[in-house]
Amino acid sequence: MYDIDWRAKAYRQLYKIRSRQIRQEIYDAAETLRHWPDCRNVKALISHEYGFRMRVGNWRILFDVEDHIRIIMIQEVKKRDERTY
Repeated sequence: MYDIDWRAKAYRQLYKIRSRQIRQEIYDAAETLRHWPDCRNVKALISHEYGFRMRVGNWRILFDVEDHIRIIMIQEVKKRDERTY
């Protein structure tokens, strides 16, 4: 199992979301990353600052994976729009 490391920026973005239900859905989806690579709605990003994204409704979790130390680093949580990637 992998550990989940929320960066300060991602944590702030998560708690700025007004809907408690959406916040909980995003948090629960991020927790499923502990079972990497057996995760759903994950896609590798090409020529992007971060390595992967996870889709949660209209929201995206952008993260990196450090396999050698078994840590998932969640970098950002963003609402999906034309400027997300």
